[in-house]
Amino acid sequence: MTSLELGNQGLTEFPVLPPGLTRLDLYSNEISSVPASLWEHTGLEVLNLSVNRLSSLPPGISALTSVHTLDLGHNQFTSLPDELGELARLTEYLYVSDNQLTEFPSAWCRLGKLKYLGCTDNRIRELPPDLSGFAALRELRLYRNELSALPASIGTLGALRELHLRGNRLASLPDSIGLLSELRQLDLRENSLVTLPASIVRLSKLDKLDLRWNKHFREPAWLRDFEEAGCMVLR
Repeated sequence: MTSLELGNQGLTEFPVLPPGLTRLDLYSNEISSVPASLWEHTGLEVLNLSVNRLSSLPPGISALTSVHTLDLGHNQFTSLPDELGELARLTEYLYVSDNQLTEFPSAWCRLGKLKYLGCTDNRIRELPPDLSGFAALRELRLYRNELSALPASIGTLGALRELHLRGNRLASLPDSIGLLSELRQLDLRENSLVTLPASIVRLSKLDKLDLRWNKHFREPAWLRDFEEAGCMVLR
């Protein structure tokens, strides 16, 4: 494995990259653009461009067919290319938090082997209607966005173990939330929830349900029984 780690070096431009590179870490620099030459490094498996000044990403990223871990967080992106959805080996980690994204591209739902998706601290208002492509997703972090609803297809994420939705604008959840049979943690803090769908009682593996700071929440009668059955409920 050829690794190049140049985090926190004050770089304003991409360095010259050696051939055969499999890991590139440029965390916490001052880089504002990605050169087309990066896409020639098709053996890259881990790419960390977080905490820079990037505002756009060329669609050529689809050439990085070996990437399994991609960190684009803490930049200035207002959008990201649909071509991210073509990275078939992006299986471990996609992190795009703390940008200025307003849309969640439906093309990303083609990442059928992805396990972790962090898309927090953006301005996303809605999710694609069909999330079923995320067949392997175990952890989905969407806190501090502008979501007012979840699509019914959220229930198709059969491998999901953690769902983090703190700090959105959710007033309700779809009944299909009760289909998330592997779910362990459900964070609903700081929303506008009034009640919860009774289908949540089917989440037999849920061990933490966080409902704090929903000002107008009316606790359903079944919630106490659900808590007594072993789920920690934070109010």
